Amino acid sequence: MVVPRVQAAIASAFGEEYRGTDPVVRPSQFADIQINAAMALAKKVGMAPRDAAARIVEDLDLDGICTAVEISGPGFINLTFDGTWIEELLNAEAPGTPAVPEAEAQRVVVDYSSPNVAKEMHVGHLRTTVVGDSLVKVFEALGDTVIRQNHIGDWGTPFGMLIEHWLEIGEDSPEAALLVDDPSAFYQAARAKFDASATDEDGFASRARLRVVALQGGDEETFAVWQRLVAQSKRYFNAIYSMLGISLTDDHIAGESSYDAHLAQLCQELEEGGIARISDGALCTFPAGFTGRDGLPMPLIIRKSDGGYGYGTTDLATIRYRVRELEANRVLYVVGAPQNMHLRMVMATAREAGWLPDTVEAVHVQIGNVLGEDGKILKSRSGAPVKLMALLEEAVDRARAVIDASRPELTDDERAVTARQVGIGAVKYADLSVGHDTEYVFDFDRMLALSGNTGPYVQYAAARIRSILRKAGVLERHTAIEVAGSEAAGAAFAGDAGTPAAGTDAAGTSAAVTAAGTDSDGGTPATRIAVVEPAERALALHLLEYGATLHKVREVLEPHRLCTYLFELAQLFTSFYDQCPVLKSEDSVRESRLALCALVLRRLSEGLDLLGIETPESM
Repeated sequence: MVVPRVQAAIASAFGEEYRGTDPVVRPSQFADIQINAAMALAKKVGMAPRDAAARIVEDLDLDGICTAVEISGPGFINLTFDGTWIEELLNAEAPGTPAVPEAEAQRVVVDYSSPNVAKEMHVGHLRTTVVGDSLVKVFEALGDTVIRQNHIGDWGTPFGMLIEHWLEIGEDSPEAALLVDDPSAFYQAARAKFDASATDEDGFASRARLRVVALQGGDEETFAVWQRLVAQSKRYFNAIYSMLGISLTDDHIAGESSYDAHLAQLCQELEEGGIARISDGALCTFPAGFTGRDGLPMPLIIRKSDGGYGYGTTDLATIRYRVRELEANRVLYVVGAPQNMHLRMVMATAREAGWLPDTVEAVHVQIGNVLGEDGKILKSRSGAPVKLMALLEEAVDRARAVIDASRPELTDDERAVTARQVGIGAVKYADLSVGHDTEYVFDFDRMLALSGNTGPYVQYAAARIRSILRKAGVLERHTAIEVAGSEAAGAAFAGDAGTPAAGTDAAGTSAAVTAAGTDSDGGTPATRIAVVEPAERALALHLLEYGATLHKVREVLEPHRLCTYLFELAQLFTSFYDQCPVLKSEDSVRESRLALCALVLRRLSEGLDLLGIETPESM
């Protein structure tokens, strides 16, 4: 909350070059927060940590914000906030999305999901899809312009085999329907025919190879079949995206085929520019800093010795297009961690070629593996990758069994909706709540638990607040922004402490606020939230960290920070509700606490929505 002021004090005390220093904000048992920046700064500025802390405090302007600023231990700065200041921020009119200043807003291209045509999406696609979608939601909520890119695998030699198989079995055959119903079976049937005829000069494999040539040569019949294969696969992809609540549409698809026509010219540019050269018959670049185990420069193959193009060629074409045509100043690749070396070589080559200027940030958002109980990559009993659709259906079925047993009074439709929200939400939250570059063990029991850092725990806190507001007869008055799908509204301030943010959604329009400020009709003043008890204070301070949390997610590309924030918010609400009676309190105290509950509900619902998770009406 006070980060900009602390950084200003550091710059004033030690020089402008230190303004970007991390204040290292931590909880404090003696105050509201603790600033530990002096510990790291001391050596750099040639001072004892406690003396460095004293210099920071001298220049720290916290008038009207803190009632106490004290140095403790070797150089910790303890801040105790003024209760009136906390209340003013909490009750600021129309606290909305903490958007970045317009001048700092970025044009961000996010490459994520990227399944392959005629292949099943498996559990490995889950992480890139949900992490990428959460990031784009946060970017948009904060005012960035986001261009989604679903770089599907829709080109290359396998398509000769798939097209020939499609033509042999017929478009209306049961086998052709597998392309949507069971893509893996369709692909495996084609592969089996290809392998069985590999040595037959006139067999299926030979015809499949000719189909590749025909496809790349623009043969109308072959191209038309390819289009149908892609269209059928899109239906399958969209079924997965719909079930997961992912914002990708057909308009966001920019497959490998989109760049095929530009690859020859790209190779020519690299060769003529002296960036690529022939090595063992292949055209390669040798970006600086990359060597193999033998100590020799490592090649990035741009054109194979047989004249074909590899992934590196297409990836170079995409990065050039995204900078030149899409005018991105930030390009993110949300793909598996094993691709890191490849992508770093692509980015290095693109920078050398001038296609990726220093003004454009290119980042590989590395995605770790999903593991089974044995600590190995999650697979089915047969050893095949776990099909994503089957996994999601099982999550919903497991959630439904729990809800059927615990909430028999709900209608069948209500239980079905809640089971989907909880089951899918549990899987997505489990995926998002750990660092995207780390591995995690897939465990349904843990994911669906109502305790710990899980989706159901956070969803339950929101549903519990709805129940409280409903019992008080004020649910509609206090919830102008409803559950998932609403605008992402945010913190009570944007950037500088003490400066309430304008109430705007991602599009810049005013967001109605009912927990504080004005009622949903914009007329009568809403109940003022009073912060009196320690549990109220702890909850209020955490609410005020919402905006800073979103900005940190945007900066470091780590959605798990938002999960941690929501989990801690749910925990603090539980402590508040246990210690501070709400429905049984008298008059103004009751109304204040109901308004505080409503604000917590807003933050929980908005935060879950940014994670792509729905908030059930009841649980």
